[in-house]
Amino acid sequence: MTKGALFAPPAVIGNRVQSRTSMSGDATHEKPEEAAGVSPVSADRLPMGVRLGVDVGTVRVGVAVSDPHGVLATPVTTLARNASGATDLDQLAALVEELEVVEVVVGLPRTMRGTDGAAVAAARSYGTALADRIAPVPVVYVDERLTTVSAEKTLAECGVRGRHRRQVIDQVAATRILQNRLDALAGGR
Repeated sequence: MTKGALFAPPAVIGNRVQSRTSMSGDATHEKPEEAAGVSPVSADRLPMGVRLGVDVGTVRVGVAVSDPHGVLATPVTTLARNASGATDLDQLAALVEELEVVEVVVGLPRTMRGTDGAAVAAARSYGTALADRIAPVPVVYVDERLTTVSAEKTLAECGVRGRHRRQVIDQVAATRILQNRLDALAGGR
């Protein structure tokens, strides 16, 4: 488990998906259906397996994983963002390999009006850099509006305060991002 992780990732059950090239996942060419959390391929062609959710911030990167059946997202860890050395990207690439991830889901922090700002450009840039490290595993983007606000509210309701909240907020946001993707995929099955 990565340092700072509060939860162990779920065990990978079953065999590794042999063909990861059947899904479109070019991190630099987002399609509108990808932004909505819907895969550009039909649900019957989606590979089973673990998916990784990523909440990209300027200071921290939240990480979550799904079960192999794509039902439940679980928080894994919060990585320190390292723009100069890219150790966070290396750690994510190692998780992708270790967990035999079939898809990485990166949240796009769009404005409430649905427009792209500087934070979206930064998330796309991060997704592209990650995609270069983990190819042929696809990177897809989903709209993550209000995931951090929702995560803050949930943690406050659970009595999580101060420093501990800062340590887990990005994990909870990554879990929301990934769960939204899983729910969208389940709706298409």
